[in-house]
Amino acid sequence: MRTLAGTGHLLRLALRIDRLRLPVWVAVLALMPMGTAAQYQQLYPTDESLQIVSGVVSNPSLVALNGPLFGLSIGGLTAWKIGITELVLVALMSVLTVVRHTRAEEESGRAELLGATVVGRAAPVTAALLTVALANLAIALLVAATVVGVGLPAGGALALGLGVGATGVLFGAVAAVAAQCTRSARTATGIGLGALGAAYLLRALGDSGPVALSWASPIGWALRLRPFAGERWWVLALFAAATAACVAAAYALLGRRDLAAGLLPERPGPAAATPALAGPFALAWRLHRGVLLGWVVALALAGAVFGGSASSITDNLDANQNLVDVLSRLGGTTGILDAYLAAIFGITGLTAAAYTVQATLRLRAEETSGRLEPLLATRTGRSRWLLSHLLFALLGTALLLAVAGAAAGVAYGAQVHDVAGQVPRMLADVLVQLPAAWVLAGIGVALFGLAPRLTALTWAALIACVMILELGALLGLSQWVLDLSPFAHVPHLPGDPFTATPLLWLLAVAAALVGGGLAGFRRRDIG
Repeated sequence: MRTLAGTGHLLRLALRIDRLRLPVWVAVLALMPMGTAAQYQQLYPTDESLQIVSGVVSNPSLVALNGPLFGLSIGGLTAWKIGITELVLVALMSVLTVVRHTRAEEESGRAELLGATVVGRAAPVTAALLTVALANLAIALLVAATVVGVGLPAGGALALGLGVGATGVLFGAVAAVAAQCTRSARTATGIGLGALGAAYLLRALGDSGPVALSWASPIGWALRLRPFAGERWWVLALFAAATAACVAAAYALLGRRDLAAGLLPERPGPAAATPALAGPFALAWRLHRGVLLGWVVALALAGAVFGGSASSITDNLDANQNLVDVLSRLGGTTGILDAYLAAIFGITGLTAAAYTVQATLRLRAEETSGRLEPLLATRTGRSRWLLSHLLFALLGTALLLAVAGAAAGVAYGAQVHDVAGQVPRMLADVLVQLPAAWVLAGIGVALFGLAPRLTALTWAALIACVMILELGALLGLSQWVLDLSPFAHVPHLPGDPFTATPLLWLLAVAAALVGGGLAGFRRRDIG
């Protein structure tokens, strides 16, 4: 048990470090289902109104997006609407938390200092996993309690909470495995998020095609726990088995590597740098290219999946005003197909913005790792260095949106025999999301330059945008709250008329934020 010595102390340290961050995550994830359920009780007070909803949400395209509706009730509709969002966010929270308390601590050198005390080798990983487990347990119990509080059945509420919590714990274990494989916290986070993206795509393909693919995805398992629709409690055993396997793998890999090293082999570089690395822009390209390539593949696959599903959006639906109104309540605009595409492109914009934030925060990672100071000791200036990384955050986001739009256009165009017409159309529709994503980059740069210790709050800005998109209209939030999200000002294409004015304002805001951050960075101390 000496390898676990000091676990309790590290657990208390982790909880202290996250004393503000984790309570926000827990509160948001716990209150979202309650708010959704309360709003649906007002929107659909009778069984007749629910019958109209069933005709919409059973459409193959919406099933690919949100999963199947297993039970026609307020509880079942709540689980359908909020389930995917909850599962993705709780997995994101768990991945970031585990990597922050394991691989990031080793990368910064703090883990080595702690290792010189009475701390066992497995204690940091164990403390990180316990931190995530406690956070997810709190989320599960609070989800169940708050949903019961608005009058829904206790069994379904408990199943919904446990599905969310079990998913978070599993992805925390996946992140623990990723932390053993690489020496970079950024790469470990990328591996964890890549696993999350793969699970989402498998679930989407399985729900709209071979159901076996959904059973290969932890997100599919959580949905098939079937809250409020004849709960399948045995599905929790799948989570337990997978989590135990990942935890065992993490401990086994931990014993086979050195401290601050990863299991994935590192290729030694050449003795002298090539001309391709002459300058900060070349170095930034070298640092960003791997992550950018992974995002390109993921967005291309997602665009192809959802573009291919668009052709079936009008199948089995009668084009009457009631159905259009229901779809509008679920987040659409005008027209069934346009509403689906606008929703897809909005989600694509937020997904690409996650890369924007990740690439922008590389600035802070380079500074805290100690690599920035020797670089600035050369002829490289501060502004040039910052702009070199910002270039890949901005242009990389544009590339991701273009790839997703092109893939969606090809997939949809092939089914309607109009590839040449649909590709440019969908490219234009998705690229309007770019200025909103650039505002998040501006927020990241502003925090980096003016308040570097708060740079991680850029992720909070992205999560707030996701919440507003998913639940803003449904919960009837005030317009000024909705307007806080830059994505709320983007034209919802296709469907809405295109107006350039809000896009120009977003670009101006992004430029002002970048300018402020750059000015602050040029004047503050490094460290």
